[in-house]
Amino acid sequence: MTQHLAGPTTHAAETPGWWRDAVIYQVYPRSFADGDGDGMGDLPGIRARLPYLADLGVDAVWLSPFYASPQADAGYDVADYRAIDPMFGTLKDADDLIREAHDLGLRVITDLVPNHSSDRHEWFRRALREGPGSPLRERYHFRPGKGDKGEEPPNDWESIFGGPAWTRTTNPDGSPGEWYLHLFAPEQPDFNWDNEAVRDEFRSVLRFWLDMGVDGFRIDVAHGLVKAAGLPDMGHSGQLKLLGTQEMPFFDQDGVHEIYRSWRTILDEYPGQRIAVAEAWTPSAERTARYLRPGELHQAFNFHYLSTPWEAGALREVIDSSLDSMRPVGAPTTWVLSNHDVVRHLTRLGGDLGRARAATLLMLALPGSAYLYQGEELGLPEVTDLPDEVRQDPAFFRRSPDEDTDAGGQDGLRDGCRVPIPWTSEGTSYGFGTGGSWLPQPGEWAKLAVDAQIGDPGSTLVLYRTALSVRREQPALGAGDAVQWLDAPEGVLAFRRHGADGSTVLVLANTTGADITLTGELASPGTLLLASGPVPAAGDVLPADTTAWWTTHG
Repeated sequence: MTQHLAGPTTHAAETPGWWRDAVIYQVYPRSFADGDGDGMGDLPGIRARLPYLADLGVDAVWLSPFYASPQADAGYDVADYRAIDPMFGTLKDADDLIREAHDLGLRVITDLVPNHSSDRHEWFRRALREGPGSPLRERYHFRPGKGDKGEEPPNDWESIFGGPAWTRTTNPDGSPGEWYLHLFAPEQPDFNWDNEAVRDEFRSVLRFWLDMGVDGFRIDVAHGLVKAAGLPDMGHSGQLKLLGTQEMPFFDQDGVHEIYRSWRTILDEYPGQRIAVAEAWTPSAERTARYLRPGELHQAFNFHYLSTPWEAGALREVIDSSLDSMRPVGAPTTWVLSNHDVVRHLTRLGGDLGRARAATLLMLALPGSAYLYQGEELGLPEVTDLPDEVRQDPAFFRRSPDEDTDAGGQDGLRDGCRVPIPWTSEGTSYGFGTGGSWLPQPGEWAKLAVDAQIGDPGSTLVLYRTALSVRREQPALGAGDAVQWLDAPEGVLAFRRHGADGSTVLVLANTTGADITLTGELASPGTLLLASGPVPAAGDVLPADTTAWWTTHG
């Protein structure tokens, strides 16, 4: 296998800032397609399904981690950042996938996990073998414990997966040793980003994958790399309830921005507009925007939008605040409804397919870039009844019995959104592969399979395909950084989008459970482009939980 700088397609090369209004599709490799029949998704399986994604109409594919890993956290515990885990394939498979994606006009974004490594990473293994005083320990957060015999953790920080964020080591002679920090599972020790060797290593990792031809990186826990000096106590328990709402000594520290400025320099050295996308849980949209200042990253996930209820007033407020916060830094806003860490939005929005379809059309009409999670185009619900014995989410095994299970995030129940997707209505694992699937699929998913929907004009898959096609054809959709709000009945969002060619798209979204009669200019919207469900031809009634796009010229 030879490394290469894969050039983007001609269309992409001619489009400035392709990422500013791109639609990016997340592939969770374990659960997308199984090429070798072992019940686990892999890179050859993904490669075989790339034409499906090209036909769907997305601009790029984001791949969750496929690196060499013990899989303590589904690949987010990386043992070797330059190797493919054998369960997913080889470096040649990755090379072939990138090349074929580019041939189909698709860009490829890979996950990068810089906050922590696996405890099987050679650096960490050596640090344990060599004991206290080893230079390798400076690349992680090793600390002596508190108490007379060091029996208490160095501070009161809590793991995102539950329990303390510290685990005590055993010295080479068998005696109790220092503690190490892990904001996630004990198998995921946090890097010490004050150490220059860590910074050098990740600059090298970036170049390795950029030389392979990837078009960008999704940065896992982008807000977590730098910890407050001295690792101060929080002073109380229940810290997980504060995530994304308050300042934390282990998240969103100002020092992360120096790191990303150095990464941006590397990205800008490569042709084809390579990008970096931050997964950054911050207390406010304004704090998120700091990651996107000129000379830093290109995009950040808009988790504030993802967590907004299906209610017109709340949606309008988060849309405005999102756009307002990104405008000063010149970055596009991103919109996302589902991913591999949260309850699928169909279920989160009450299990109503019409409402989920309406939410999708609303999202795709907003200015900026949109992210889709595999299977949402099929209308897949969350699988809520998986038996305990098949679950693999590490947070599940660290949950307390009385923990709230409706948190919608890293609550130990993330396997429900990771069940392998159905491709055919019959056959082993509904076409996922010839050897079953690593998580059981519900029987009712047969009717949601790709082959069951692809020829049905009323299906959710056809809706997504049509929406992405219309979005690409309409200059007023996606591009820009503002919406023009219109007066509307209570429970309805109404706004116009204006294209550089003079076209206008009117977007109407009814977030209520009742049909609403429209009056004035809203009652004569123009020509219907697309609706998430049936709407009267006259356009004077907007059915319950429905979004519609209308276009006019001049």
